[in-house]
Amino acid sequence: MTQPATETNQIKDRNNNVLSLAQVDAFQRNGYHFPLRALSTEQALAYRKRLETSESAVGGALRGSLRAKPHLLFTWANELIRLPKVIDAVEDILGPNLLAWSSSFFIKDAHDPSFVSWHQDSTYWGLSHPDVVTAWIALSVSEVENGAMRVIPGSHLKDQLPHQDTFAENNLLTRGQEVAVEVNTDDAVDIELQPGEFSLHHVRLVHGSDPNDSDQRRIGYAIRYIPTYVKQTVGPRDCATLVRGVDTYHHFDPEIVPKADMDPEAVAFHKRVTDESNQVLYRGTDKRNPK
Repeated sequence: MTQPATETNQIKDRNNNVLSLAQVDAFQRNGYHFPLRALSTEQALAYRKRLETSESAVGGALRGSLRAKPHLLFTWANELIRLPKVIDAVEDILGPNLLAWSSSFFIKDAHDPSFVSWHQDSTYWGLSHPDVVTAWIALSVSEVENGAMRVIPGSHLKDQLPHQDTFAENNLLTRGQEVAVEVNTDDAVDIELQPGEFSLHHVRLVHGSDPNDSDQRRIGYAIRYIPTYVKQTVGPRDCATLVRGVDTYHHFDPEIVPKADMDPEAVAFHKRVTDESNQVLYRGTDKRNPK
């Protein structure tokens, strides 16, 4: 990952928490690493139960604006962005001062036609540097049959690729965006995970996922971590949660921790934040709200 001139990359000069130096080098080369364990199977199933209880309370699956930054709405989701084993692994790649910038659920019910087109995460995010790592935590089994994430090794080294918007009905991405270049799917690696395991991937790694053709639900929680020197370059002032270290840059406003699930103060804050975020994600289109 490219560090700005004011930063010194000292990854190789310190003791890592989770990843060996060889694994860090492999991440830099391939753009991903898996599997790692964040939670026991029992803990993962307990978080799944809390998710599904919340879904029942709001009248259905977390869709539309509820998919964006649910850690601002639900206490259990706020706990998930702070899991020490996840942050330990991210620190091995990005360094000790970390913000959780965003999070979202990627849920496919049994026999769900929803999919994720081949894309790079960085396309519409407006961040100043490509020093972003996504931790994708499985709260269910994630395998080929139920639409596991697929990645193209080394594709993050091609820099930012052109994308085209499709706004396809069943595409889980905000704009249905897909890379406007040919993807050699013969090279694809399936990121299969068990409940409580997680993967890491680079913000520019080309990845996607197919529909769920199985009888079981697939639940993944994607959390995007950034070093504190990264900043938002378009739209209104952004916000994030400091999850490790110190923030001497203050490029992001601090986020509110929900006092309870769907607490009125948290709901109001979440609406303001997601409305402002949508100005960035949908810029250049006539869209303003997620599906």
